[in-house]
Amino acid sequence: MRFLHTMLRVKDLDESIRFYCDHFGMRLLRKSDYPEGRFTLAFVGYGDEKDHTVLEFTYNYGQSDYDLGDAFGHVALGVDDIHGVCDRLRAEGVRITREPGPMKHGKTVIAFVEDPNGYKVELIERAG
Repeated sequence: MRFLHTMLRVKDLDESIRFYCDHFGMRLLRKSDYPEGRFTLAFVGYGDEKDHTVLEFTYNYGQSDYDLGDAFGHVALGVDDIHGVCDRLRAEGVRITREPGPMKHGKTVIAFVEDPNGYKVELIERAG
């Protein structure tokens, strides 16, 4: 058994694909339209699904907003230079919701950004 993907419902599929591919270096792995079901699925990630965990975006036709609720937390990405990544993302217009710094009650350096749908993406600096 292994972890395959996390699904996020998105308001604008193309905008979400661009956000994760352009800002975080992921690539579009596949995209499938289901007109009878009135939805489209797109999968993005860092490598082939047979070897990597990926993000699945679900776009439901005509759905322009979602209540994110308070149960889902965030998607996390490991980075080597959190300050440099945040500087680049800020320059690209990405909303930084928590500047880089140690996590509360710990030493791990983290930051948070927000995607176009309001989902949080945690950046975790990996030790050298």
